[in-house]
Amino acid sequence: MSSSYYLWEGEDLLFYVFLQPRASRNVLQGLHDNALKISLTSPPVDGEANKQLLQFLSKLFRVKKSNLSIVAGAHNRRKRVRVRAPSQLPADFFR
Repeated sequence: MSSSYYLWEGEDLLFYVFLQPRASRNVLQGLHDNALKISLTSPPVDGEANKQLLQFLSKLFRVKKSNLSIVAGAHNRRKRVRVRAPSQLPADFFR
């Protein structure tokens, strides 16, 4: 099963994220321009938003942070993320 914003590579899940830093709360917003829109409270300074993104995703997918990586777009709002063998998929993921 794949879509335009996610792809399975064996047990790994790759997907696009559109990140909104400096939001009022941390939340998975849904789809935005073929990416999952995620709002985070941290600012996009010194990699803080990326750190918080990985922490947020580790809770959503129930994996260790070491099982997550930003494979593209570390300095952009649009990112590509890899989750190695996710334990669970968020209900909002397949919108």
